[in-house]
Amino acid sequence: MFDVLTAAGRHLKTITYHKYLVAQGCFQIGLYRQGLLHDLSKYSPQEFLVGVRYYQGNRSPNDAEREQRGYSSAWLHHKGRNKHHFEYWIDYSKQARPGEMVPVPMPDRYIAEMFVDRIAACKVYLGKDYTDGAPYAYFLKGKAHACMHTDTRDKLERYLKMLDRYGEKRTFRRIRQELLRGTGNKRQTVHTMQ
Repeated sequence: MFDVLTAAGRHLKTITYHKYLVAQGCFQIGLYRQGLLHDLSKYSPQEFLVGVRYYQGNRSPNDAEREQRGYSSAWLHHKGRNKHHFEYWIDYSKQARPGEMVPVPMPDRYIAEMFVDRIAACKVYLGKDYTDGAPYAYFLKGKAHACMHTDTRDKLERYLKMLDRYGEKRTFRRIRQELLRGTGNKRQTVHTMQ
């Protein structure tokens, strides 16, 4: 069992390394501001202290908190403040059944950040066992449970498949080109419900 100071130091190192990897990826695809601001809420007391308490080093502390409490207070705080999580993009529907929660499409720049975030998380938790196929394998494992808009899911899956097949450099270059061209931006302004 780690003492609190050791866990705090290791958790700080883990989230800072994750943030560094995301910034690197975001810079490569032209998302400089998002790279700098990524996951700043993880340093807030609401998220950081929970991360220290449930720190294990090989997976998200949110999973451990969820197992013990039945939910993760840190995750609830985090997803409501970070637009690169698809859970941020869920709203009440006026078109489906009244009061039903439905996903809405994410803007492309946040899909790109979510993609980079998944790569960084796999690199942090898998370490030397990371491969370019790991983020796609993780996506497939949780795909059935994801309440993600189909446009968002399709684009994320396409990026993950490209990463698996062509590697980071080529995939990042392609995403940067798409963002610069504005591919899909017209679709983003019309928030159709599933």
